[in-house]
Amino acid sequence: MSTNVLHTPDGWWAVRGERAVRIETKAVTTAELIADRDAVRDAATGDDSGTPVADLVALPPVTTPCRVVAQMVNYRSHAKDSGFTGDIPPTFFRKASGSVSGPHEPIVRPAHVNFLDYEVELGLVMGAPLPVGTVVEEQDLSRYVAGLVLTNDVSARDVQLTKTQFYESKSYPTFTPTGPYLALLEPEDFAHLPNLRLRLSVNGVPRQDRTLADMIVRPAQALTLLARFQTLDPGDLLLTGTPGGTALKAPPKPVEKIAALLPPALKWKAFFKGQAKNPRYLRDGDLVTATIATPGGRIDLGEQRTTVADAT
Repeated sequence: MSTNVLHTPDGWWAVRGERAVRIETKAVTTAELIADRDAVRDAATGDDSGTPVADLVALPPVTTPCRVVAQMVNYRSHAKDSGFTGDIPPTFFRKASGSVSGPHEPIVRPAHVNFLDYEVELGLVMGAPLPVGTVVEEQDLSRYVAGLVLTNDVSARDVQLTKTQFYESKSYPTFTPTGPYLALLEPEDFAHLPNLRLRLSVNGVPRQDRTLADMIVRPAQALTLLARFQTLDPGDLLLTGTPGGTALKAPPKPVEKIAALLPPALKWKAFFKGQAKNPRYLRDGDLVTATIATPGGRIDLGEQRTTVADAT
């Protein structure tokens, strides 16, 4: 069974129901903790004493700096929302490690960003080096992936679309809420990944709800494709894409064809004029709630509750 680990200012804790037991480890980084699995197992299987989880302040369960890599358009429902048809080439992009924030910290909207969007995503936390040229088979996934985290790939759509700039639009501080838990998996847990259900709501209204069965490129294949050009190390984080239901939607095909005839400046002006009427983009004071879990809770990555705050 997977073990949920909580990271706090005081160290690392193994979660056991409503209580957490301190892990006796010298680990500072996520990679060091992953290497000290015996200490994690000792805490997870010890006595029932501990600290109430509700009394602990959760930090991101992946420590920075680390590589943060993400997949673009990797769920069929998201591809449909985005106007893609036919085969979609697997595409990766990087996010700044400084974008990683805690599971209950506010998401800060920069003053120049008007169209702030959410993307609940499953994060893979590497447990072993992935050298360039590695081929990862489904049955070998547990050799490279140590655990899972809940993430939100927050996106400044006006920056992303007008500049075709993924790195900037998704790398502002607090744009990768992560946690609360790092779920360290046992080899037998990986068979249950397709049953993981991703859910996100804004102010209590459901926006995203899909299982990994909607995923286009599964984790083992994604790591193989990424390893054609990118090395990953223990503690690095791969975000595996988001389901449909984001605020951004592709315009109807007739509108898209007309817009293609316009100069770029006019095209984007017209597009964002229409987007300004879309109430689904995040605003100051909104509460974003996200969960990822399997039915029955064999794997449960906990709940994120992040409010949106305008930069001051």
